[in-house]
Amino acid sequence: MSSSRTRIRLIEPADAAAIAAHRARDADAFRRWEPAQPAAYFTPEGQAQRIERLLTAYQDGTAWPGVVLADGEVIGQVTVGGILPQPHLRRASVGYWIATVAQNRGHAGRALGLALDVMADDLGLHRAEASTNLENLPSQRVLRRNGFTPYGVARSSILLDGRWHDALLWERILEDRALPTRSPSERR
Repeated sequence: MSSSRTRIRLIEPADAAAIAAHRARDADAFRRWEPAQPAAYFTPEGQAQRIERLLTAYQDGTAWPGVVLADGEVIGQVTVGGILPQPHLRRASVGYWIATVAQNRGHAGRALGLALDVMADDLGLHRAEASTNLENLPSQRVLRRNGFTPYGVARSSILLDGRWHDALLWERILEDRALPTRSPSERR
């Protein structure tokens, strides 16, 4: 376990270069879990365009895109997407990644916990959802540690390396505050 402190904050245009560097270096490591991306995705310019789209979605109220920080350095992302704020729905999906140079230090679990706090406290959501590739056991452990439970399998839900893969679907009711919450200073 690292002694570095994990925080999250809203993504900024200035994060493009750091994110692009991580994504370019880790492209092979993430290939098992993520769809193929065009070459521009791995450049600062491509990430700047992506960040612009994410911030537009944030302005529209459909996403909360964040970066994960350790000792003030960007080491990954956590994104709340597909926000449905209607009173009878109030749910969203959450996804995350941590750069390989910062993995296995608890950052993913802490970042997800902070994102759950944002979802409940700042966004007023009731339900968090996530999905993982059936073989992605590390991500499944992160979800379990943060109070998620599996509730189904989505057959042929994601195309990876030319093959359709099933996904395990996860849920967490956010009003269940049995797990420790984080201070607002950790998520700013």
